Amino acid sequence: MTRKLKNIRVIATKITGGLHKQKNTPCQDFYHYACSGNKLVAVVSDGAGSAKYGKIGAKVVCETIVNVLINTPLKDVEEGVKKAIEMARAKLVIHRLNKSKSEKEILNFSATVVGVIYHKNKGMFFHIGDGAGIALDGENIKSEYTISPPHNGTFSCETYFYTMNNWKDSLRFTRIPKSSSLFLMTDGVTGFAIDENNCELKESFLEPINKYLRDEPNKIKALKALNNTLDTKQARKLNSDDKTFLWVGL
Repeated sequence: MTRKLKNIRVIATKITGGLHKQKNTPCQDFYHYACSGNKLVAVVSDGAGSAKYGKIGAKVVCETIVNVLINTPLKDVEEGVKKAIEMARAKLVIHRLNKSKSEKEILNFSATVVGVIYHKNKGMFFHIGDGAGIALDGENIKSEYTISPPHNGTFSCETYFYTMNNWKDSLRFTRIPKSSSLFLMTDGVTGFAIDENNCELKESFLEPINKYLRDEPNKIKALKALNNTLDTKQARKLNSDDKTFLWVGL
């Protein structure tokens, strides 16, 4: 999916992971974004593989947050995000697949949240669970960046979801200064973009992607190249999970 809106260019994709292809199951990731003038809101979400309806949970939270935040001033973003997640949780309580219509059953829709709001040369990442958000300012990827890293539990395979009762304890906000590019990604991509300590960026992955997407005017060609990069045989071997990647040129 690609769209160019005023001064903001967005190119995003989601790719079904190798394990899901083998089992003939759909991609559990989802993304959504919107622009209004020079304001951007974007969210990516990874539906939990252990959750029966993780794909639905990912879709509901992405669409709800974008719809709320596109009309929320940056100064009120923290309260706006909390309000939107409460709304998403409420939608899952009354969802037709929630047979008991109880809050306890929304764990069947578990999903992570990685999002960004950006307006007038500043912004904010908001984040629950794994995945990552990255903001670049200028050409020096090694030093001029802001990162919202993955947050896992005691074990590397354990993370946090907005459907948990204590989701507010896992909700993080990271301020973003003036930036030239933004990246949102689910867990299937973070290993390619960030080192194992979640502190430094992998220049060999991000720099060529950022340069190519910024320089390539043909949207279809840019998206095809991005898909090819994320869905190579080697990429599938390194990580068989679903992969969602959203790039923003500012």
